[in-house]
Amino acid sequence: MDPGADRALSERPPPARPQIGGVRDTFAPWEDPAARPLVRFEGVSKAFAGAPAVRGVDVSIYEREFFALLGPSGCGKTTLMRMLAGFETPDAGRILLEGRDIAADPPHRRPVHMMFQAYALFPHLSVARNIAFGLRRQGLPRREIAARVEEMLALMKLEGLGGRRPDQLSGGQQQRVALARAIAPRPRILLLDEPMAALDKKLRDETQFELMTLQQSLGMTFMIVTHDQDEAMVVADRIAVMREGEIVQVGRPGEVYEAPADRYVAGFIGDVNLFEGRVAHSEGGRVRLAGPDGTFEADGAGPVGETAWIGVRPEKVAVHTEPPPPGPNVLAGRVHDYGYLGDWTTYLVEIAPGRLVRVARANTTRTVERPLGCGDAVWLTFAPSSAVVLTR
Repeated sequence: MDPGADRALSERPPPARPQIGGVRDTFAPWEDPAARPLVRFEGVSKAFAGAPAVRGVDVSIYEREFFALLGPSGCGKTTLMRMLAGFETPDAGRILLEGRDIAADPPHRRPVHMMFQAYALFPHLSVARNIAFGLRRQGLPRREIAARVEEMLALMKLEGLGGRRPDQLSGGQQQRVALARAIAPRPRILLLDEPMAALDKKLRDETQFELMTLQQSLGMTFMIVTHDQDEAMVVADRIAVMREGEIVQVGRPGEVYEAPADRYVAGFIGDVNLFEGRVAHSEGGRVRLAGPDGTFEADGAGPVGETAWIGVRPEKVAVHTEPPPPGPNVLAGRVHDYGYLGDWTTYLVEIAPGRLVRVARANTTRTVERPLGCGDAVWLTFAPSSAVVLTR
């Protein structure tokens, strides 16, 4: 290990810290052809015992971006992150950091730090000594280490807890210590492996916004691995959706939700109702589809005569207790079941034997009475602009 090199790295002044959170819609370096990625995966593949885990991944991550890898267990997202950290070696392809291939660099020589799902705190060390661990390995002066530890304790709202051991902290406090330890050496990119999996829902929801604020205030690049769609949608500037070792779509949260690349993405990101049929007409940015559930129209394009699907989110479906005028995007059925969630009520409407459509209605009034009950006749409608055409 070269303490001098690590000390020089740690003393590098932090980048300018624009208020990304306030202008998230304008933060889009990936749209600038002249922008240089901080991290670039080029054709990266990895297999274990002959079974592919990552297949030819190409993706870029930019300075000060909060980037999310999202997918189900076993899709390769953690393997991709571990290759960036240096804990796994690619079988093919290159991983570039600031334009340099880092494949030959051992983990401790990479300006990359990883916060593990299990936190991996040292049980015999105090909170302060846990935070200081990486700084001591860098060979920083004692006074600078002490100052950095105090800075981290204040940043993570852990003042007064520096002398405690990890087993004397709550789960949320342990998470903050692990995060402080990972951030203290000021890495170029921080990797977060399911960092909120051990937290209860309320604390997890609160921590998501705190993590965003932290990332913005530090001006640091974060990369998070998660299987929680809501978590990725909240924290990330962009999401890469993975399936079976491949990235199937990269985009802003709103893009992957409102304009999914295919049925897999549509179904994995939130809930979606899919109506299959054949394209009967496609002109002027509008598609008409005829299928067993009825006739549907949606904004988009599709090859006439080919099979396609109309996808519509439950919250974009309107429920009527009286029949609307006949036309496309009209479905008749009966309430099969419902679930009250406080802010929303979800209804399952049976439009044919065994064929259920999910509808979400916002509870905008203060009432505990349900306006619809099981067996009630209802009609469902949605606007063509609220639906998406999927051809695969």
